[in-house]
Amino acid sequence: MKRFLDPKFMLIFSMVIFGTIGLFVRNIAVSSGELALYRAVLAAALIGCYLIISKQSIPFGEIKKELPLLLLSGIAMAFNWILLFQAYKYTTVSVATLSYYFAPVIVTVACPILFREKMGAKQWICFAMSTLGIVLITGIGDLSGGSNHFVGILFGLGAACLYAVVILLNKFIKTVGGIHRTFMQFIAAIIVLVPYVSLTSGFNLGTLDSKGWIFLLIVGLVHTGITYCLYFSSLKELPGQKAAILSYIDPLVAVLVSVLILGEAMSLMQVIGGLLILGFTLWNEISPQNAE
Repeated sequence: MKRFLDPKFMLIFSMVIFGTIGLFVRNIAVSSGELALYRAVLAAALIGCYLIISKQSIPFGEIKKELPLLLLSGIAMAFNWILLFQAYKYTTVSVATLSYYFAPVIVTVACPILFREKMGAKQWICFAMSTLGIVLITGIGDLSGGSNHFVGILFGLGAACLYAVVILLNKFIKTVGGIHRTFMQFIAAIIVLVPYVSLTSGFNLGTLDSKGWIFLLIVGLVHTGITYCLYFSSLKELPGQKAAILSYIDPLVAVLVSVLILGEAMSLMQVIGGLLILGFTLWNEISPQNAE
C-alpha cells in the first residue's frame, strides 16, 4: 500500500491509465457529448463520495472568489473531452493523441502574451519543430487515411487548444487547489453538458450493451475519478521536471495501444512527426527556465 501511494508510482500509474482511454472510448456507443457528460457525472460522484468519507469540507468562501474561472475551466474541459472523443472516431488513437499533445506548445506561445513571459531561442525552436511534427502527422497533403483522417487531426488540435485553455485558466486560480478544483470543474462540465446533450444527440444510455456499460463505468470512475485524484495528488509531491518527463508515458502508451492492440498503422512520417512533437515539447518543459 505504501508503494502504491508513492508519488512517482501514482503519476506513472495515472499516465498509463490515461494512455488507454482511447481503447475504451472506441467501445462506448454513445455520442461524444453524451460520453463526456457521463464521464463528468461518474467522476464527480466518486470524488464527492471521497470528500464525504475523508471528511474534507468544501471551501465555499475560496470557491466563490474563483467561481468564474472554475466555471470557464470546467466548460473548456468538457468540450476538450468532446473534441478528443471525436478525434478518436475519425482517425487512429495514436494520431489523435499526438495531435492532442500539441497543447503544451500552445501554452508556451500563449504565456508571453498572458503572463509577459519571454520566449527564448529554445522555446521558438520547440514551437517550430513541434509544428513540423503536426505537419508530418497530417501526411503533407498526401492523406493516406482520407479526409476523415484530416478531420480527426483537426478535432485533436481543437481538443489541444481547449486543454491549453484549461491549463492557462488554472494558472489564474490561486486559492482553490487540488481535488476541490477538479471537483468544481466536473460540476461546471455537468452544468453545461446537460443542455448541450439535450439539444444535440439526446440521452441514449438504454442503447448500451453490457460491454458498453462496463467500459463507460471504467472511463468515468477509473480514467477520470480515481486517476485524476492520483494525478493531482502526485503533482503536489514531485519536482516539475520529473513530472514533465513522466507525463509522456501517456502518449507513448496510447501509441502502443493503437498499434499493438487496435492494429492501427502508422506511417514512417507520422512516427517522425510524433517523435518531433513529444521530443521537443519535453525538451521545452524540462528546460531550466521551466523547472520548479
